[in-house]
Amino acid sequence: MVNDTTLLLDLDGVSVIRVERLEDGTRRVHLATAEEAARACPECGAFAWKVKGTARTRPRDLPYGERGLVLLWHKRRWWCHEPKCPRKSFTESVAQIPPGARITARLRQAAGRRVRDAGSTVIQAARDLHLSWPTVMGAFRISAREVVHASLPEVKVLGVDETRRGKTKWEQDPKSGKWRLMRDRWHTGFVDALGHGGLLGQVEGRTVADVLAWLSTTPLTWRKNITHVAIDMSATYRAALSVIVV
Repeated sequence: MVNDTTLLLDLDGVSVIRVERLEDGTRRVHLATAEEAARACPECGAFAWKVKGTARTRPRDLPYGERGLVLLWHKRRWWCHEPKCPRKSFTESVAQIPPGARITARLRQAAGRRVRDAGSTVIQAARDLHLSWPTVMGAFRISAREVVHASLPEVKVLGVDETRRGKTKWEQDPKSGKWRLMRDRWHTGFVDALGHGGLLGQVEGRTVADVLAWLSTTPLTWRKNITHVAIDMSATYRAALSVIVV
C-alpha cells in the first residue's frame, strides 16, 4: 500500500493503514507489513503461504512534532510447512524492525550518532529521544565501531600531545607485595594537526612504549605520508617518533 502518509513516514518495510488522534492529542499510526520477504521463514528461507494468526507490536520511532507518534504494527504469524525446518511458525519482521525489537533501527542509529557526532552526552540523548541510558550507550558503541575500524585519513602533519585525565590507580600484587600501575592519569593523543582528520587515536600513558603501541598499528604507507610532527619539548615523544616516523 503506497500512499502519501506512507511516504511521509518513510519507514521501509511497512505501510500506513490509517492515522488516528487519541484523546490526549497523540497520533497513533496503524501499520501493515509491505515487504513480501517478511513471510520468508527466518530459519529455512521458505516462503509461507498459510497464516497462523495476527500480532500487534508498538515499536518506537524517531520523534515527529511536539507530541510524536505512536506506531501500532499489525503483523501476521505464519506457518512454516517445510518438512525439515525446525521452525514451525514465525512472526513477520523487516530490517527496520527486527524480531523482538522495541525500537526501529533508524531510531537506534540516530541515538548513536547523537553521541558520536553531535557531542551529546548519553543521558541527554536518552532524554531527547525518550530512551533508556543502556539503549543509547549500546547504540553509541555500535556507531563508534564504524569510526574506530575506519581507515585513517592521510596526514601530513601529525600532532602528538599528552592529556591529564582522572586519577592514577595502583594495585598491590597479593603474592609479591609490589605495587603496579593499573590506570595512568596521563593519556597520549594523536591528531591531524594540519588537515581535517581531527583526533586519530588515543592511548593510556605517555611513555615510549605507549606511543609505539599506537603507531605500530598504523600502516607503513600511512606513516611514510607524514612530512612533519608537532610535539612539545618532550624527549619521550621525540625518541618514540624518531623510531616509527621515517
